Amino acid sequence: MTVHWPIKLAGLAAASFLALPAQAQEEAQGGPPATAPAAGSADQDLAKQLSNPVANLISVPFQENIDFGTGPGGDGWKSTLNVQPVVPISLGEDWNLILRTILPIIYQDGVTAPDDNQFGLGDTTQSFFFSPKKPSSSGIVWGLGPAFLYPTGTERALGSGKWGAGPTVVVLKQAGHNTVGLLANHIWSIAGSDDRADISSTFLQPFFSHTTTRATTYTLNTETTYDWLGEQWVVPINVTVTQLTRIGDQRISVGGGLKY
Repeated sequence: MTVHWPIKLAGLAAASFLALPAQAQEEAQGGPPATAPAAGSADQDLAKQLSNPVANLISVPFQENIDFGTGPGGDGWKSTLNVQPVVPISLGEDWNLILRTILPIIYQDGVTAPDDNQFGLGDTTQSFFFSPKKPSSSGIVWGLGPAFLYPTGTERALGSGKWGAGPTVVVLKQAGHNTVGLLANHIWSIAGSDDRADISSTFLQPFFSHTTTRATTYTLNTETTYDWLGEQWVVPINVTVTQLTRIGDQRISVGGGLKY
């Protein structure tokens, strides 16, 4: 069993393009009016919702990661732009279905071999969270459902060549300015190319964030994976800062960070 601690720069040039929460959309379409909160308070609340993976909020995050020190000689580098749309679907009065998709667009140089590069799509991961619309009496928010891996990699070096499926879960609590929680999934390969390696991989993402009254969010998390077949851990630690702002009527969240 090995543990991999690569040093990476995550140009987490994370940009999230936001739509209104479902409740606000209903009011805009003629639903019962609510008392309008102060602009700063509304922005802070919206920034906090972005820390909740199962928030009732349509968003389209773009996250750019730049990793150095990869490849056989440690001289390669990799750019991954993750397109991560989040779409909530109302299931009656009490439940939401939250669709979270991650589609990576990858350019890498010197990763598979010196002076060798690839560009294209990686494999897509899509998660379906069934989540109560209201937190529990103790303030716990949770979601549970299936996760799927689609072999959308456009080059052999960018994808697994396997279809995969497994369970996913998220549990979190928001109190005051803070959010703490855990997102996890496990994917087994269930079909695909016979000449490609099977998959049995666990993903764990504990996270903590603090959102200020100015809608600035500081986040600490890990994106830990464990390969059960290869008996290998990868344990990156991410520190990010994001700011909710506006361009015209469009709210966006932009930020950056480091990964170790």
